[in-house]
Amino acid sequence: MGGCQVISVKPQALNITLANERDSILTRSKLSEASLNVLSMTGREAKTCIEQAQQCITELQQIPQIQDEQLLSTSSEIYLARAMELESSTDCQSALSNPETASTKAKTQQPYEQCLEQQLAMLDHSIRYSYAYLFKTKRQPQERIFDNRQVQIRDFYNQALAKLIMTYANRYQSTKVEPQIKVGKSLYSIDFSHFPQLAHVEVAQLLSSYNLNFSGLNSINRRDGFGSEFVIVLPKNPFSNNGKYILDPLNFSYQNGKNPNIHQARYLAATITMQPKSFQSIEDILTQPEMQIQVYDPYRVENILVGNKQYPLAANFSAPYGLWLAQNNLGIAAYLSLIDREKELTMPHLYMLEPYNPNKKIIVLIHGLASSPEAWIALTNDMMGDPVLREHYQVWQVFYSTNMPMIESRLQIYALLKQAFSQINAHAPAKQDAVLIGHSMGGIISRLLVSNADISQKAIDSMNLRQLNQFKNEPLIQQRLQIRSIENFNRAIFLATPHRGTEYAERWFNRAARKIIRLPGAFISALSDALQHQDPERQAALRQLNPEIIQNGPSDLSHQSTFITLTQDIMPRKGWVYHSILGNNSKSQIPEQMGDGVVSYQSAHLAGASSEKIFTGGHSIQMTPEAILELRRILRLHLVEHDLYKP
Repeated sequence: MGGCQVISVKPQALNITLANERDSILTRSKLSEASLNVLSMTGREAKTCIEQAQQCITELQQIPQIQDEQLLSTSSEIYLARAMELESSTDCQSALSNPETASTKAKTQQPYEQCLEQQLAMLDHSIRYSYAYLFKTKRQPQERIFDNRQVQIRDFYNQALAKLIMTYANRYQSTKVEPQIKVGKSLYSIDFSHFPQLAHVEVAQLLSSYNLNFSGLNSINRRDGFGSEFVIVLPKNPFSNNGKYILDPLNFSYQNGKNPNIHQARYLAATITMQPKSFQSIEDILTQPEMQIQVYDPYRVENILVGNKQYPLAANFSAPYGLWLAQNNLGIAAYLSLIDREKELTMPHLYMLEPYNPNKKIIVLIHGLASSPEAWIALTNDMMGDPVLREHYQVWQVFYSTNMPMIESRLQIYALLKQAFSQINAHAPAKQDAVLIGHSMGGIISRLLVSNADISQKAIDSMNLRQLNQFKNEPLIQQRLQIRSIENFNRAIFLATPHRGTEYAERWFNRAARKIIRLPGAFISALSDALQHQDPERQAALRQLNPEIIQNGPSDLSHQSTFITLTQDIMPRKGWVYHSILGNNSKSQIPEQMGDGVVSYQSAHLAGASSEKIFTGGHSIQMTPEAILELRRILRLHLVEHDLYKP
């Protein structure tokens, strides 16, 4: 009797159960259990069905017992599986992997073209069947909201669309975004109305976000939804200063009237959907040749309309940011600029991380010594994952050479930001109520960007040079010693900032490093050229600035430096809102003993701050979760106080 028993039971690990329910051709080398079940009903083998996808699906359509959802979902996966088989085949890869001679290439080109045509056709079918399942079956999408199958088919749709676009782009190697693309009998027209910036531009790189993996980002911030996620990289700005140093940035006349060091966003997040032009029936979706590809800016569009109903739009906000950091090697560039080996970064640069939006408030981030925008990875990436902050703020990052005298960096960054804000329409919300955030040396510069002071006489007195008094109105001196605030800001946040300098700069190893770190050659050359155009008496006076005030950035950070003596008492203008965030790794709560290992509490403390928070940690406090949560709190408070958000 026991020999006739067919069914037996035994425990199964939970991970195996979940894998059987949720895995598909995208995560393993075989079809999903749901598709295999449909094929088993008909006695068809999966391998044969995938190899002969068109014939197999035609046969499945003739079986009345297979319901509409089963047919559409299984067909979608089979077509995708066949496309993936073709993608990895020798014919589809040979022309890409072998840069042969012209004669060899001619022999391989025909099978290569045929393979790609088949692959694109399979992807086209998979997209259509996925779309029909998601939006045109008897059950509405909301009725199967908890179905694992619906999530699988959404992934088939997104992946098939990503593969179709990438395969087409790699095949034709076109840098121009075409208004239409043809795939077999299908004609895809491209709609840029939701991302007009891309309508008439060349593209340097087009990358699917699904294929990008970043080390160094603590998380990848996405928005789940409908659509395939991409990173679009635009060409570099053709204009540049060619390393030229500009001593008078406030009055300099730039080519085309635009500072080439103000960089619009080049690394763009984009989400692409495909929808049929005719939505009347499943037959229309599967067979009508005319299709529409819609390109969306996911920062501006959160939901899209499909069949008169709203659905969330998918997005990957971290991928463009991560790619920008990775491809530009900003961390290495920071150290090269510190020792004057990076000529293009002698002048400060401003980078916009997303396409400019006139309706979003601006956050400007200024890094510290020997640092770069990489110092803000945790904060910037975390903000992208916060829907409230992402909706209301756009980030500008300043990159500057930290070997420059700090009085010089302040002037140059001041001019850069004034020029950037001047390009904004006077009535745009982005024009006002911006937030300035600075870390360490960047915090000192930030304080001086939101303060008003004239240190001319104090500078002359400190040098004990009476002959300079007559030159205090000299433009080159006046711009640097008469400090003016940028009115576009009305809140600042200072992190681990040595407002009164630091003893750390006087330790023996830092004194040795300061001897290696020299003033940028381009700056010295520009200063020498300016001196040559002055009369001898004025030349002598201007040269006095060099040993007395003009020191490199690390030297300026010393609590004994002339720069700190001149600027430590300058405070943000009256009525202005500012906050302090400090680190403390001293294991003491006594103010005289507290510090982050580089900056003491006494130096970082600012009287009159709206808030002062001290967290356990070292000098890079801006990277810690506690500090980031505090920054998020302040940024939300900023929105509340300006009636832009109600918690």
